[in-house]
Amino acid sequence: MVSKNVQDLMEKMTIQEKIGQLIQLSADFFQGDNVAITGPLKEAHLGEAALYSAGSVLGISGAQTVRKVQKNYLKHSRLGIPLLFMADVVHGYKTIFPIPLALGASFDPQVMKTASATAAKESAAGGVHVTFAPMVDLVRDPRWGRVMESTGEDPYLNSVMAKAAVTGFQGTLPLDQNHIAACVKHFAAYGAPEAGREYNTVDISEWRFREQYLPAYAAAIEAQALLVMTSFNTLFGVPATVNQHLMRDILRDELQFHGVLISDWDAIGEIIHHGVAGDLQHAADLALKAGVDIDMMSFAYAKYLAKAASLDPQIEQLINESAQRILILKEQLGLFTDPYRGLSTERETEATLTTENLDAAQAAAEQSMVLLKNSHHTLPLNTATAISLVGPVADTGDILGSWSWQGDPDQTETIADALAKQFSNFTVMPGTQYHHVQFSKLNDAVNASRQQETIVAVLGLPASESGEATSMTDITLPAEQLTLLRGLAQLNKPLVTIVITGRPLDLTEVDALSDAVLLAWFPGSRGGAAIANVLSGRVDPSGRLPMTFPRNIGQVPIYYNAYNTGRPISGTPADDENKYLSKYIDAANSPLYPFGFGLSYGDFTITDWTLSQHNVTPDQPLTIQATIHNSADHAGTTVVQLYTHQQVGETVQPVKQLQAFKKVSLGADQTQTITLTVPYDQLSTIHSDLHRSTDQGDYTVMLGFDSTCTASQPFTVAHQ
Repeated sequence: MVSKNVQDLMEKMTIQEKIGQLIQLSADFFQGDNVAITGPLKEAHLGEAALYSAGSVLGISGAQTVRKVQKNYLKHSRLGIPLLFMADVVHGYKTIFPIPLALGASFDPQVMKTASATAAKESAAGGVHVTFAPMVDLVRDPRWGRVMESTGEDPYLNSVMAKAAVTGFQGTLPLDQNHIAACVKHFAAYGAPEAGREYNTVDISEWRFREQYLPAYAAAIEAQALLVMTSFNTLFGVPATVNQHLMRDILRDELQFHGVLISDWDAIGEIIHHGVAGDLQHAADLALKAGVDIDMMSFAYAKYLAKAASLDPQIEQLINESAQRILILKEQLGLFTDPYRGLSTERETEATLTTENLDAAQAAAEQSMVLLKNSHHTLPLNTATAISLVGPVADTGDILGSWSWQGDPDQTETIADALAKQFSNFTVMPGTQYHHVQFSKLNDAVNASRQQETIVAVLGLPASESGEATSMTDITLPAEQLTLLRGLAQLNKPLVTIVITGRPLDLTEVDALSDAVLLAWFPGSRGGAAIANVLSGRVDPSGRLPMTFPRNIGQVPIYYNAYNTGRPISGTPADDENKYLSKYIDAANSPLYPFGFGLSYGDFTITDWTLSQHNVTPDQPLTIQATIHNSADHAGTTVVQLYTHQQVGETVQPVKQLQAFKKVSLGADQTQTITLTVPYDQLSTIHSDLHRSTDQGDYTVMLGFDSTCTASQPFTVAHQ
């Protein structure tokens, strides 16, 4: 329903003013109270009128700055239509939470919701109206740097986390002043570039797209996300930004998305490089017809839409539709009532970096960390243990990760400083930098470690080596760091390796050399304190892998919910005798660490589990009751995971598919019975006609603590 205010504005606006709403400029266009026609405007061949008619800006924040820019902008706006402020608030504003991939590892949607709500509250106080998040792209190739923005390889986990993120950012509509609009990205299938290379071709069938990639976008849109961003890649042979089938048929018609569709940075201009448009005017025409409402920084709409509208009534109608959607968004944000949306420096100070926010970030980091190995119960450590702390990430604030726009590594507590608050006897000697080693310093670190009881090596990659434009062909730790680790391992002392990373890595040698391995990701503002709590045992590590970790790069892409081939391996010794199977001759098919894997300081078993019924119908879901026991002498947390497999289908089916999970915390020698439910519709699959439905027939349900679970029971699905 379009309000009278928006209708009145649309009637009063000139075609140029409507086109202006469709233009987004970057922060460098809005410098000073009186912008001269120099710098960015001159380089883009735009006049001052384009600046003061542009509907949105990205990358400006701060209550004082936003108020100043908005006030100056409104002075030049004939109809007093306020400017929209957008930014990349991905995993925190000033209080930085763990990267999204780590939040996915929490296997707890409430953790994601809290992280998003906290980021929204802080950034809203800083004048941000829209965040370019969440990124819900399904990713199976760790060579792609933007994997750190995703929640992993699984459609169900991604969908649950997408919904939680949107709800956290936006709250309950209509938006209040503590929430901001979410922009779901990148539509679509941006996480599947060939060879893991940024901006590269995506070539998957529409069947596979609908089966595995589309569900998370659909979940975010069902959660009422107000914006969607197009992706840079091609899909079905056409660049996504001008793909009418993708944007009109699927996004608008099927998913019933009625919000604002924005391009990624210069994505419209890049259509020329894709070879689908001959020039920028042609690209503008294609993008508008595909339904793209806002042109981010290609200037195609600013330069060519007015002329196109004068020649083609259809173009004018499409401009009207886009301008109206943008005005509706501004109204939803309350900007016509208050263009400054509660801006004050006092509110900004009170809302950011609060104790509550930082505590929430620490709790998220603690729940995201994954214990990958713990031989001989090396962890937790006694706080009186004499520790040698080594490695390039031991004493740096570079633990925030990419897309921590307003985070400050220089003000971030280091792991060394955090450990000093709990451990009374430790030395700090890095031994090597990320990619450079002086062997005298490496030897000093090894020699110093001889004097201590336990070695804690903090290894990993800098934040600059994950995120956009950071594709890699080698996903092992740098050679310099592995050299240090080999030297430490020769001391035959308990060796704990903490890995700081924004992507899955090949940790085969790290696993072999270490007694314990803790995957800390980029843990955020309070990551040091979270690591200290896990090492000391104050907190039980409860994170689980949202992506499969390969045993070498040659296995990539590797993911748990693959399809069987006509010649699958059986997992028995008979595989060794048969060459003609789908396998490698130089390595096992299995990963180093499977999806859903993670250890605890507890000792968990599923002592019993039953199906409430063996026949699932539309009115009778699959319901599992399971009894979980912790036999350890201390408390712990685990994630119980339920998978299913359809025995026979019209199309091929994954060997297993995650359908439900539950995080369970138990005290020493404690038992709990839990219930997991899978609705009938959730068992549906995409058929060859590209429609989704649930098949009758025989299925298997599997229950365990990761995707390698072997306990299974049969059940059937019937339509009645």
